Amino acid sequence: MSNEKPFLIPFIGLKLGKHEFENHIDKTFFEPYNYVDFNDIKAAVVVLLNKKSTHLEFTFSFEGHVNVPCDVTAQDFDMPLEGTLDLIVKFGEKFNEDNDKYLVIPFNEHKIDVAQYVYEMIALSIPHKRVHPGVFDGSLDCEALDYLGYTREVEESESANEEIESNKDNDTDPRWDQLKKLLTDK
Repeated sequence: MSNEKPFLIPFIGLKLGKHEFENHIDKTFFEPYNYVDFNDIKAAVVVLLNKKSTHLEFTFSFEGHVNVPCDVTAQDFDMPLEGTLDLIVKFGEKFNEDNDKYLVIPFNEHKIDVAQYVYEMIALSIPHKRVHPGVFDGSLDCEALDYLGYTREVEESESANEEIESNKDNDTDPRWDQLKKLLTDK
């Protein structure tokens, strides 16, 4: 694959079977998409192509980290990411990407640009809520946490309260128990 179009895969000259393409991406990969939901990204992307006589099967996978601000403290941190995506490419009269499970490309095509699918796989794997791991384990020393009164004890007491509430839901009301007896006494 060339550096200019790293995800442009020429499949016409490939033998039937499995072929692997690897690439490393950074923030510049996301510039054409105007995606600015993170500070930086470093990821290794592997595209596995299984060429069959009637169709193409792609398996995309990536592993890396993204630098994002914490939603609680606003401090930047590296969040590990990984993900996979499967795509089947069929051949038809005209291009059609209406189906989520497969893509139809014209019979006369000899290469496919999969950059859009790589972009979607990575963008969808970045969680909406981003919290520095130091907030949970108490190792992050930050003024924002002190200001918010957010300590490990507060977090533990909140989870204890949630457990008490869930146990209250499991307790039955004696009035309902009496009504249930009416149903079983028939």
